[in-house]
Amino acid sequence: MKKWFVLSLLFLLSGILAACGGDDTQSDTPRTGEDTAEQQANQENTEQNNEGTTNMVNVTMMNGDEDEVGTAELIDQDDGVLINLEASDLPEGEHGFHIHESGLCEAPEFKSAGDHFNPTDVSHGTDSEDGPHAGDLPNLEVGEDGTVKEEITAENVTLEKGAENSILDEDGTALVIHAQADDNTSQPSGEAGARIACGEITEQQ
Repeated sequence: MKKWFVLSLLFLLSGILAACGGDDTQSDTPRTGEDTAEQQANQENTEQNNEGTTNMVNVTMMNGDEDEVGTAELIDQDDGVLINLEASDLPEGEHGFHIHESGLCEAPEFKSAGDHFNPTDVSHGTDSEDGPHAGDLPNLEVGEDGTVKEEITAENVTLEKGAENSILDEDGTALVIHAQADDNTSQPSGEAGARIACGEITEQQ
């Protein structure tokens, strides 16, 4: 009788240990079902968020003869878009520099780039009462050797697609260098004169 009782206890204990071992095995098994669907949804949301932002765009600057005269690297930052410009073969002196509303640079006059980028419909110039345009930038100073190297932050624009002030809208925008200095007051473009160089700001694959 005692022997049967001991055997019963051993059998019961073995069953309990086996059940516990099964639970441990189950906890080590990769999770499937609802957890997998949730992980996929989170991944899709991350991809959708990433689709809305472009961190950097490279721009090639061309003159009226369609010769390359420089490059600009545009980097999206918290305080705007950083523009690193390097150009050569330009007239010495001070030149107006703007972001224009259309990403189309048709030589020789570059009128295809349209007016200044101005999504909020305000006046031109940092010295105007109702300004500046989002595309208004500081003048460039070209040296005696015809070269310029500038680092400028465009505080009123972004590379984030879909934003009101995005310079990566459906038809893009353009960087334009003018023949004369911008006086930051005259309407609608600061009396900066002809457009002597242009570079298309468009989404890059």
